[in-house]
Amino acid sequence: IAIIAILIGLLLPAVQKVREAAARMQTANNLKQQGLAFHSHHDTFLHFPAGYESNAASPLRDPVTLDGPPGWAWGVAILPFLEQENLARQLRRDLPCWDPLNAAAVATELKVFLNPAAPGPTGPMTVRAAGGSVLATFGRTHFVGNVGHDEPWGYTAVDHTPFANGMLFRNSRVRIADVTDGTSNTVMLGEHSVVSDKTWVGVVPGAEVCPREPGRFPFTECDAPATLVLAHSGPAASEPGVVHPPNAPTAHVCQMYSPFVAGAHILLTDGSVRFVPTSINALTWAALCSRNGGEVFDANY
Repeated sequence: IAIIAILIGLLLPAVQKVREAAARMQTANNLKQQGLAFHSHHDTFLHFPAGYESNAASPLRDPVTLDGPPGWAWGVAILPFLEQENLARQLRRDLPCWDPLNAAAVATELKVFLNPAAPGPTGPMTVRAAGGSVLATFGRTHFVGNVGHDEPWGYTAVDHTPFANGMLFRNSRVRIADVTDGTSNTVMLGEHSVVSDKTWVGVVPGAEVCPREPGRFPFTECDAPATLVLAHSGPAASEPGVVHPPNAPTAHVCQMYSPFVAGAHILLTDGSVRFVPTSINALTWAALCSRNGGEVFDANY
């Protein structure tokens, strides 16, 4: 019995490594499929999808962030290019993403948006207001869009373009021609799990995104509705000089974070997938997250 116990003890680490390798491969493959879908969207509409769609003139808008209906995010925009045409047809995109008529469809779990190694809850996530009331139940994702350095949701402004130098932001229509840093040097998506819940569906005005384990991530607080689908790298105007690479110990709910200790997967705008080490230079990470900064950095990171 003792010998068997010793052998099991020796085998467990090897089994865990095999499982992690399989999860990393699946995560990279899921991101690759999303990358192809982004480019199919660009080929069809001559621009990449918006981070999320919002009408700031609507009476249903959030008076602080000016987020309004319909709220549909980049994940919905690429559904037809992920062989999810049937689901896309079920969505009433003429209505807000949180409308009861969309409730059944938007709670759908799609494996292409998930990292099998991500810990925590499974199934649909609950979108809540600051007071805790339930606003919607959405399908979960473990990937977020790159909005760039700053956090546009921190400004009371209708147009987020002046504050977003990434690929995806509110009502964005970024084209390949706008990515002057090069599509192979600019992040489109990255991992986010562990810290907080994200969704592929959209943004609900008045929502609040909070850390799942506040004691484990003491540097973050609850954040704006846009962080349901987007993340930024820093530096932000509110945090000059501070950059948050993936898995940074100072991670907020609005930064990228992976369950893999060694680093995180990112989807570059050219459609390729890279594994960014946790030790990546902060300035290199910031350079990767801008589409038009003209930064010079080591592409091997």
